[in-house]
Amino acid sequence: MRPRLVFTGPTLSHAEAQQVADVICLAPAVQGSIVAAVQRYDPAAIVIIDGAFQAEPAVRHKEILWAINQGIPVIGAGSMGALRAAELYPYMHGVGLIYRWYRRFAVLPDDAVAVLYGPKAVNFSPLTHALVDLRMTVRVAWRRNLISTDLSRKLESAARNLNFRERTLSRMVREALPEAGDHDLQTCRQILAGAFVQQKKRDALSALQFMQENALVPAELKNFRMTVGFVQDLEDAGLAI
Repeated sequence: MRPRLVFTGPTLSHAEAQQVADVICLAPAVQGSIVAAVQRYDPAAIVIIDGAFQAEPAVRHKEILWAINQGIPVIGAGSMGALRAAELYPYMHGVGLIYRWYRRFAVLPDDAVAVLYGPKAVNFSPLTHALVDLRMTVRVAWRRNLISTDLSRKLESAARNLNFRERTLSRMVREALPEAGDHDLQTCRQILAGAFVQQKKRDALSALQFMQENALVPAELKNFRMTVGFVQDLEDAGLAI
């Protein structure tokens, strides 16, 4: 039986993914990851959740289209996968709220799903929080009447203004309430922690469930062409087709 592959890390750990589905888990996708995985595993399907874009070039649109052209369904959700699925609609299968946001709101920043995370040795553990998760958390707390409208606006503004490498719940609260004392800061953190929404993880789990429950058919991709840029990307990644 051909395996199913999942590129994941900080959003959904490999252990969590394998509890939900019979999959081979790979590190967050980068340039060349999709081609290398197809050549090694000949997969029945690919799910892209996480992707890196700091130390290495991000996973290329063209290599995803190449995989689809090979007859492999590709699903995207949660993080980089949601972004690429929105950009490559209707060829990728997009799943989840974040994917729908990217499809609907073209101005949603790429770094809304970005987090800083550790290496493979620590299971790609996230070190910061994604803007989408913080925004959802603030809105849930506001809907539950746990925080005021004014505070919710200050918190969202603070989260947006932070670089993704520094974006944590604690830092967001401190930036939103610069004159508050330690007690008030801690109270606000506790309220938000109790309402915390892991939307990226929810969407990632939904993508695995979608893969489990559906007989996936790859999108029909007409007139796929190799380009000079794609060939160069492959060479840069030490690959050839």
